[in-house]
Amino acid sequence: MDAREIISLNFNEIRRRSMKLWLGIPEDRCHWKPDAGAMTCIEMVRHVLESQYIYQQIIKNRGDKNNGPTPWHDQPYVSIQQEIWFSLPYQSAFMQMVNSFSDNELEEIEIIRPALNQRRKLGDYLLRVAYHEAVHAGQLLSYLRNLDIDRPKIWD
Repeated sequence: MDAREIISLNFNEIRRRSMKLWLGIPEDRCHWKPDAGAMTCIEMVRHVLESQYIYQQIIKNRGDKNNGPTPWHDQPYVSIQQEIWFSLPYQSAFMQMVNSFSDNELEEIEIIRPALNQRRKLGDYLLRVAYHEAVHAGQLLSYLRNLDIDRPKIWD
């Protein structure tokens, strides 16, 4: 496998496991959060999905996230299944973008975000994007543990 294939596999595996986790959150618990300052379960799912869209804009613009509204801007929170359904065309576009890069582009393109003092090669940046989703999967697993709910088997 080349670098692009490995990065793509990593994104697909993280999302596959996230989906198992997200769909394992009971509907009556999707608005639960551990404390007043935390995101609810459904807010965290949306955060992950919307962030991927924002990361795509950052990558397209080589660092500028374009502070305009996202497609989620006026969307009400309905259900986790609705969040997933709404995100599918954006997830598809993101993965098409990831799969369009050559190994040379992953090494040569730089994502520069001066406000955050960040300068990363595209391949490195993509792995950090994937890590973001993985971290939130861990948070949601801890939410389910706190709720004493069986956690989906994501470690297959």
